[in-house]
Amino acid sequence: MKIRGLVIAAFVLLVLTGFLYWSGRHRPGGDANKISADTPPAILKLDQAAITGLELKKKDAEPLQLEKTSSGEWKITAPRDLRADQSNVSSLISTLSSLNSERLLEDKAADLKTFGLERPSLEVDIREKDNKSERLLIGDDTPAGGGVYAMRAGDGRVFTLASYDKTAIDKNLNDLRDKRLVTLETDKISRLELVRKNLDLEFGRNKDEWQILKPRPLRADNTQVSDLVSKLAEAKMDVSAGASNDAGTLFARGNPVATAKLTDQSGTQELQIHKNKDNFYAESSALAGAYKIDSDLGKAVDKNLDDFRNKKLFDFGYNQPTKLELHNGSKAYFLTRSAKAEDWWSDGKKMDGGTVESLISKFRDLSARKFVDSGFSDPEIAATVISDDGKRTEKVAIRKSGDHYIAKRENEPTLYELDAASVEDTLKAADAVKPSASSESGSKKP
Repeated sequence: MKIRGLVIAAFVLLVLTGFLYWSGRHRPGGDANKISADTPPAILKLDQAAITGLELKKKDAEPLQLEKTSSGEWKITAPRDLRADQSNVSSLISTLSSLNSERLLEDKAADLKTFGLERPSLEVDIREKDNKSERLLIGDDTPAGGGVYAMRAGDGRVFTLASYDKTAIDKNLNDLRDKRLVTLETDKISRLELVRKNLDLEFGRNKDEWQILKPRPLRADNTQVSDLVSKLAEAKMDVSAGASNDAGTLFARGNPVATAKLTDQSGTQELQIHKNKDNFYAESSALAGAYKIDSDLGKAVDKNLDDFRNKKLFDFGYNQPTKLELHNGSKAYFLTRSAKAEDWWSDGKKMDGGTVESLISKFRDLSARKFVDSGFSDPEIAATVISDDGKRTEKVAIRKSGDHYIAKRENEPTLYELDAASVEDTLKAADAVKPSASSESGSKKP
């Protein structure tokens, strides 16, 4: 009986022990407490919107100071007044406002020299609203690499901080300055003047379409002009090592390439571009000094009038036409797209969509290989395309001239020289348009 009682008692004790263990593991908040204990503590937890100023101090370097203006934008105030790169500063603020450690190393460090924190390699003073402030100290690299020692001033705890977080914080003047040479917004620029030797070009934008205004009104290649405007508006100074050395002298001694004037509703900004040997330099009316720039921008402005002219014979682009009309000698083609469907009709017959689309593609691809001043008279071919829900009508006349064709758009003086093959392929595509299988059985347009 005694043995049996001992067995029962042992069993009860085992059950109680398991229950107590289970209840301890699953008491309310138990998991959260365990996670909290394993989570590396935060070094800084700040309200990002409340930060109004920063000062970054490094050994043997001038302090870098930033202030938030009343408009909410950041500017550099030291070592000199400069525009700040809003995106880069915002990224820095975001990192500082929620800065987590990798682990807590010491609760109360007795000797900060051990961690390089007595004279830290980087100090960041953070100013907040209501005269609040924080100071972050970053010291030596950890022996194993991949991290650095860090602490908050006034707090005896020493943490390890990931190296990538240090990289995100350790910024210099060139990292945080606004490197744009033009401060206008690309999509709001409405006018561009490009002055080169013996050439004065002016472009104007109406909604999303650019036109050539000078030397005379001409159709513009929207892609080419938009690309140039973007390159100019997004031009940045090269601040890489050595790029700014003697930039002013090299600009002054260089050969003028072009002067660009960009205008939006806020005003006009000017960019002068010079070339010195194989490099390009620029001065901007938006800031003082001369700067080296990317060679792509220098090449983009080194173009002539014809580079910006629209060489396409038709403007309908990828808008689906609603009517096509083509006359070639005694041959005539009339095609109309039904309003409620994508079907094409001719003389009451539904046409084969594939053959019509092939003809439209040929019309769309007709493009000048160059512009000419003469060679057009008594056109042999006439084409009309109506598109944009009937809002756009384009009429073109074409005549063969030797081994090529000359084309002219209605009400425009420009003459387009076309490859013979492109015109003849268009005429073949027109001949190939045929009724659909359903029309062959006698169906009529509803």
